[in-house]
Amino acid sequence: MESASASPPSTSFLREHPDFARFWVSRIASALAFQIQAVAAGWQVYALTHSPFALGMIGLAQFVPMVISTLPAGHAADRYNRKLICIVSLSTQALALGMLAFANWGDWLTVPRIFAAVILIGAGRAFERPANQSLMPMLVPESELPKAVAWATGGFQGASIIGPALGGFLYAAGPAVPYAVAGALAMVAVLLIGSIRHQHPVGRREPTTLKSFFAGITFIRRQAVILGTISLDLFAVLLGGATALLPAFAHDILHVGAWGLGALRSAPAIGSLAMSGYLIRRPLERHVGRKMFAAVLVFGLATIVFGLSRSFLLSLVALVFLGAADVVSVVVRSSLVQLRTPDAMRGRVNAVNALFIGTSNQLGEFESGITAALFGTVGATVFGGIGTIVVAFLWMRLFPALRNYDRLKPAAAEESDAAPTAS
Repeated sequence: MESASASPPSTSFLREHPDFARFWVSRIASALAFQIQAVAAGWQVYALTHSPFALGMIGLAQFVPMVISTLPAGHAADRYNRKLICIVSLSTQALALGMLAFANWGDWLTVPRIFAAVILIGAGRAFERPANQSLMPMLVPESELPKAVAWATGGFQGASIIGPALGGFLYAAGPAVPYAVAGALAMVAVLLIGSIRHQHPVGRREPTTLKSFFAGITFIRRQAVILGTISLDLFAVLLGGATALLPAFAHDILHVGAWGLGALRSAPAIGSLAMSGYLIRRPLERHVGRKMFAAVLVFGLATIVFGLSRSFLLSLVALVFLGAADVVSVVVRSSLVQLRTPDAMRGRVNAVNALFIGTSNQLGEFESGITAALFGTVGATVFGGIGTIVVAFLWMRLFPALRNYDRLKPAAAEESDAAPTAS
C-alpha cells in the first residue's frame, strides 16, 4: 500500500476521468436541489397548516413513489439508455420545482399542489437513482470504482451539509426563491449528464416477464455477499437511527436549543465527509469484509456513547464517529453491488438496493419513535446501538463469505483467481 504522501493530489482523479467529473458535479447539483426543496416544502407546509402531521405526510409523499416505482425503474435502467433516463428524470424534477416557484410568484399555491409536486419529484428520483448508480461504473475503470464511490459519497455528504442551510437562507428571500434555485440546479444536472461522452450500450431487450421484472431480487438472494452487506446495512440503520431523536436530545437532555440541534444534525455529515476524503486518498485494499464489520461495530458503539452522553462536546464527537463509520459501510456496500453485478442487471439490483436504503432510513425513524415512547429517548438510543452490535456479530456467523471478503474486485476476477493454472 502506498503511503499517503505518495498519493497524487485528489483532484487528479477528476482530471483523469472527465466523464466521471461531470457525473459527480451533476450528482451534487441534484442532491443540493433536493435538500433545498425539502427544507422549503417542509417550512411552507408547516407555515400553511401548523400541523406536524402534515410534515410527516411530506416524507410519506416522497417514500410512496419510490416503493411503487422501484421495480419498474430498475427494469427501465436495464432496458433503455441510462443517461437518457437520468435526463428525463431530472427534467421532471426541474419541471415540478419550476411549477412550485411560479405558483408562489402567482400566489396560487396550495398545500395539495405542494404535495402533488413532491410526489412528482419523488417519482423522478425513483427512476433517476438506479439509472444514475448503474451509469457510474461505466465511467471509470473497475479497479478505481471504490475511489469513485468514495468521491460520490463525499459529494452527497457535502450537499447534505450545505443544502439545508442554503434552503433556509434562500427561503428568507421569499418562498419562491428556493424552488427557483433548486429547479436551476436540477437543470444544471441535466446539462452535465447530457454532456457525458460515454454512450451506454443498450443490450438485447429480453421480453418483459415476471421473472425478468423480479430478477434483481432473485440475483441478490443468490449472492450471499451482496445479500449480507445490503441486509446488514438495513438492520444497522433500522436499529441505530439515533439521528431521528436529535430534537429530543437537544431540547430535553443536552439543553442546547435550536443552534445545538443544527450542530448535532451536521456532525454525522462532517464525519462522513472526512472519512470520504480519507478513502479517496487511501482506498480500502485488503480485509474489506472485516473492516466493514468493524465499522458497523463502531457505528453501534458511537450510538451507545451518544445515548449515554450528557456532554454536548462528547455527543458531537460520538456523532462524528458515527457518520465516519457509516461511510465505510456505504463504500463497501456500494462497491460490492457495482462490482459483483453484471452490467445487464445493474439497474434492477441498484433499484432494490435503493429501496433497502430508503426503507431503512424511513422505518428507522419510525422504530426510534416507537422505542422512545416505550423506553424513553436514552433507552431507545442505547437499545438501538446494542441491537446494531448484536446484528453485526450475528451477520458474521450467517455470512462468513462476507466476513472473509478480502479485496474489492469483480466476481469474474475472483473466479479467475480461483481457477487452477496450467502447470
